[in-house]
Amino acid sequence: MKIAIAQINPTVGDLSGNAQRILEAAIQAADLGADLVLTPELSLCGYPPRDLLMRPSFITKTKRQAEALAKALPSDLSVLVGIAEDNPSAAMQGQKPIFNSMALLQSGKVKEVFHKRLLPTYDVFDEDRYFESGTKASSFLLQAERESIHVGVTICEDLWNNETFWGKRTYSINPTQELVENGVDLVVNLSASPYVYAKQVLREDMIAHEAKQHQRAIVYVNQVGGNDDLIFDGQSVAFNRQGELVCRAAAFSTDLKLVNFDIDKQDLQPAVIETTLLAADAEIWSALVLGVKDYARKCGFRKAVIGLSGGIDSALVSAIAAEALGPQNVLGVLMPSPYSSKHSISDAEQLAKNIGIPTETIPIGQLMSGYEKTLDDLFKGTESDVTEENLQSRIRGNLLMAVSNKFGHLLLTTGNKSEMAVGYCTLYGDMNGGLAVIADVPKTRVYSICRWLNRKQALIPNNIITKPPSAELKPGQVDQDSLPDYEILDDILERLVQKQQSADDIVAAGHPAATVEKVVRLVTRSEFKRRQTPPVLKVTDRAFGMGWRMPIASQWSLELSAESDKSK
Repeated sequence: MKIAIAQINPTVGDLSGNAQRILEAAIQAADLGADLVLTPELSLCGYPPRDLLMRPSFITKTKRQAEALAKALPSDLSVLVGIAEDNPSAAMQGQKPIFNSMALLQSGKVKEVFHKRLLPTYDVFDEDRYFESGTKASSFLLQAERESIHVGVTICEDLWNNETFWGKRTYSINPTQELVENGVDLVVNLSASPYVYAKQVLREDMIAHEAKQHQRAIVYVNQVGGNDDLIFDGQSVAFNRQGELVCRAAAFSTDLKLVNFDIDKQDLQPAVIETTLLAADAEIWSALVLGVKDYARKCGFRKAVIGLSGGIDSALVSAIAAEALGPQNVLGVLMPSPYSSKHSISDAEQLAKNIGIPTETIPIGQLMSGYEKTLDDLFKGTESDVTEENLQSRIRGNLLMAVSNKFGHLLLTTGNKSEMAVGYCTLYGDMNGGLAVIADVPKTRVYSICRWLNRKQALIPNNIITKPPSAELKPGQVDQDSLPDYEILDDILERLVQKQQSADDIVAAGHPAATVEKVVRLVTRSEFKRRQTPPVLKVTDRAFGMGWRMPIASQWSLELSAESDKSK
């Protein structure tokens, strides 16, 4: 039996377009002799559809599109397609109105529909908001000529509840275990698993463990592409019953792979394994390029605009945008102020030349003077402070938004995660934009990726990498006037934000108490800023996006001071 892994890039809500992508993959698979084609979770409507799922017309049209797709498919091919399916018991039993399902399309019809059983409700997932859980193990008999295999169907989270792998059971049932007890020959898992740095290693370890424990081959297909803040990396895999990798699809691009299930051996045969997993900087770079490319394409943007400061953050974002959209489609805008150093201007110009993007220069000195003069009477008797510094950023933000409005360019913000965490950014200034490209990338990682980019040629001017980072909002300013060294800051932030450690834990790890208290205070008081940021491309397991749900009006500090007091 030949099984095709169709790693496609759906667009949320593009029912006809997604159906066409599935049809094209199916025709290609049929030409290769496939008997069964696997597509990702909710592949027909795109994942995640979020509150589109609350619209009855969306569910109805998805069903009709599935029926139309079934008629268009090759008649001798079976295809599993992800859909949202009505729950007929919802009104009578007070259940959720729909299921997260896979439809089996065969012989021109929707033959069977299988429902997802485990619904994740953590981080970016909120499936219990929409879906009812399936109640029974899902499987079907796949027949080709005189042969048949019993295929067990799982959907994404259904595979993530192996107690012996995780050391605990998150859900009361284990769908894979039930399928094995029902005598399936093969388990397939149809997923839309968002990208997080190094997640593929965890996925492969988990699937290998599951296959070896249950002595069943597993084929896992994952969505690829960017949808809003989420990036899907693909990297679909297949493991034989010994837990050995026999196939891996491409990372961060669409792909079609064929695996052969030997009925006599009851196992998968070796197939194509794409290159070994990417190193950290290459992996994050690839994810961000795909995220920008798909966000622009799926939102209807052809070009982007970026404010070029001569700093490392705007340099990295410019390089990502040039790779994603083509350098001719990225406009860099230099907006020097009286405080801008000569090297910042020359560094920005050299960067633009290196990556091949056009630039425009708009000096803002006169605009700054105009603002200051306008505010003179109101501010009389006060000292110059961060207010005047922020005027520069807000002037630049207004100019960039004007360019975006006039020419229809997507404005990309350039702030990194370290700055977002501690509020070292300006509302209605450098936070202006339609997409926060590196707002989930710590400053130290920004440097690391830029050094990686320069491994073959000096794409990022060396001076940008080696000079002290500065916002240049006043004479002689550097970031470390206000913040700890970024190596220290990023370690504290990783412990505080991602590992959920208390201030006492972080101090015990070796950081000075005063530094930790300052960082905790900055993170806590900056929540109102983060709430107003553009969509943040997610590359870590704790991003400042839809999975971050901290209150703004709160008297609770992240330092957990009440618990700390009790322990002293």
